[in-house]
Amino acid sequence: MQPDLKGVKVAVLGGDAREIVLVSTLSRLGAHVRVVGLPVKQDPPHVSLYGSIDEALADVQAVILPVPGILEKGNLYCVYQEKPLVLSEALLVKLPPRTPVFVGFARPMLKDMVQRSNVKLITVLDLDEVAILNSIPSAEGAVQMAMENTDITIHNSKSFVLGFGRTGASLARLLQGMGAKVTVVARSAAHRARVYEMGMEPLSFPELPDAIARADIIFNTVPALVLNNSLLSKAREDAVIIDVASPPGGTDFEAAARLGIKALLAPGLPGKVAPKTAGQILSKVIPSLLAQELERNGH
Repeated sequence: MQPDLKGVKVAVLGGDAREIVLVSTLSRLGAHVRVVGLPVKQDPPHVSLYGSIDEALADVQAVILPVPGILEKGNLYCVYQEKPLVLSEALLVKLPPRTPVFVGFARPMLKDMVQRSNVKLITVLDLDEVAILNSIPSAEGAVQMAMENTDITIHNSKSFVLGFGRTGASLARLLQGMGAKVTVVARSAAHRARVYEMGMEPLSFPELPDAIARADIIFNTVPALVLNNSLLSKAREDAVIIDVASPPGGTDFEAAARLGIKALLAPGLPGKVAPKTAGQILSKVIPSLLAQELERNGH
């Protein structure tokens, strides 16, 4: 059951099709949504379009940032607007203490700004209820990219999945369902046991250098440099790497290019391959979280 957000003032700043779905949901729940940088229909008093972040933030009770948050140079992720949207620390400082600020994941710049501004940052992709559901379009998008960038079928391919977290597990299961010969590289012994139980080949990371030459396609989900120059030099030149870890990914892309290996960074796949589904996932979770935070703040 969704909460009643009647009269709650929320600013939604930038984003992509996911946030458009979320704006519609918040509006239907009664929130007054102030939008910057999205091509949404203006329907006063529920949805209002603003030209500047400064104006949109006046007297709001919560702020919703794009899933990828702040990119390089301090610009907010925004696919619909050429002019950069900049969320400065000076703007955040104006917000009352403990104002909830929602984002998918936060880079160091945003974390530092929030800490000095005394608002409350909520990273929704850290929540299992979002991340597990989000792993479905991420896995489908990764496989789609692999199909577009290889000259073999997924069926019968030797596909390696690095990491067996929420995305890695969904990806391995999808590849297995498509008939791939799946090898999963996992740090945890418990995860490797689960991989074996599921009928796939488990490997530890120390075992990967001796096995990587078998891989046709390598999917990385680990947000740390795992595919370094040393490891890549042991991979086949015709292997394809799809890196779905958070930017900057877990691949030495310069080394891959030097070795002639096609390596692709694939951030934000849910918003690209299934924006409606990804927006619905956010719409299931953020309104309830927003209501909880407002209740804690006495609103």
